[in-house]
Amino acid sequence: MVIRIAAVGDVHLDEDVLGRFRPALEELPGSVDAVLLAGDLTRHGTEAEARCVAREFGGLGVPVIAVLGNHDHQCDQVPQVVGALEEAGITVLEGDGVVLDCPGGRLGVAGVKGFGGGFAGRCASDFGEPEMKAFVRTTTESADRLSEALRSLDCDVLVALTHYAPVPDTLAGEPLEIYPFLGCYQLGQAIDSAPTALALHGHAHHGSERGTTPGGVRVRNVAHPVIKQAYSIFHLGDHLDQGEVSGVAVGGIQQPWS
Repeated sequence: MVIRIAAVGDVHLDEDVLGRFRPALEELPGSVDAVLLAGDLTRHGTEAEARCVAREFGGLGVPVIAVLGNHDHQCDQVPQVVGALEEAGITVLEGDGVVLDCPGGRLGVAGVKGFGGGFAGRCASDFGEPEMKAFVRTTTESADRLSEALRSLDCDVLVALTHYAPVPDTLAGEPLEIYPFLGCYQLGQAIDSAPTALALHGHAHHGSERGTTPGGVRVRNVAHPVIKQAYSIFHLGDHLDQGEVSGVAVGGIQQPWS
């Protein structure tokens, strides 16, 4: 059993860069079972930009599943952004999941944007001012929704999709001072609460590609500025190393990821 997924995040599309990814994306039918988008699909979160994303990633002949990122919330047009994406057949997750019947088995994807808060030993706590409590409760509630979604899916291969990072490993390269705004340990706990095969995220443009949750789940930062290609392809299955990956750059150049 092998399930193949392509993934990228932080494409930040608007009219100025429309068409950048499409030539490589059109190579995907027959090569992958699904495309996963790890948030920050737009530049400022407008409906017009979301329609650019819909044109770029819609109609591929391959299921496309996405979560939103912080940029997609900037203009307070989230319902319009989600509507434009869903009109193009893109599934947008926020605390829920979807199961796809693929030739290699049933692929389950649970997704949530996530939020900041920091990591073990250097994190915010639900204590003090109402503003701080609200911040941390947003983090906790988001992670709880991810955990519930992961544990609810009946599938052969389970993938967690977030925008914010679930581990500090994939933030290496970012300033330490901003780690609390790039992810939180609660997302890692949520991922470890289920038999997750792979966790994908974006957001950390200057971070690193690879990490692992405390429970041993492999984490990959697929932010476009990090992977420097249109997407990375992950081959997941019982007899494969869960981190076995190949990539296709913009323009379709093969770049194996050892």
